[in-house]
Amino acid sequence: MLVDADFLEIGTEVLPADPLGWVDKKSYPAKLALDREKSQLTEGVVCGFGKLGGFDVALGVMDFHFRGGTMGTVVGERITQLLEGAYDRSVPCILFTASGGARMEEGMLALMQMAKTTAAVGRLMNAGNILITVLTDPTTGGVAASFAFQADFVLAEPRAMIGFAGRRVIEQTVRQKLPEHFQTAEFLLEKGHIDMVVDRQAMKPTLTRLLDYAANGRRAS
Repeated sequence: MLVDADFLEIGTEVLPADPLGWVDKKSYPAKLALDREKSQLTEGVVCGFGKLGGFDVALGVMDFHFRGGTMGTVVGERITQLLEGAYDRSVPCILFTASGGARMEEGMLALMQMAKTTAAVGRLMNAGNILITVLTDPTTGGVAASFAFQADFVLAEPRAMIGFAGRRVIEQTVRQKLPEHFQTAEFLLEKGHIDMVVDRQAMKPTLTRLLDYAANGRRAS
């Protein structure tokens, strides 16, 4: 739905290990094997390079069907490689998020990916490259607290659930009843936390318009 034609995927050689030897009802490797079969993916994000609306871009798309889109060491590394590749090629980067947060089976190593991806975002944007994020349903936890909101343009799909902690946790903490549409894309737009809400069918022309706007801005400067 996004790239014009060919897509050069990167990071496929980066695969998950089992650094903590995690076991609950199933071992971590067994969970990964089930997710690979279910999603037909090797991890929770696909990253690579292609053209979108005629513009060269770096594109990353997270998938909730693989471990709930959680960010572990592989997701963090692939996204970092994509951001670094966008820096090296001087092209815009677009990241679609869908995540339940950090991956508990990798513990602190998963949480470290927040700092790792944030540093790569900083380097990319300090060089004048454009970063666009598109928040899909859901975008929560460590992803929401790191690169998801650090972009030049932050878009979201209609009715996407977006936030850090869960609704019940927040209500218990602040001891208040939250609005019904709290943590929705529309609520965040109303409060100024995102730039626009865009339906999936209109996503490619909207992204093309933003890329054109950014390219013209760079030429003017």
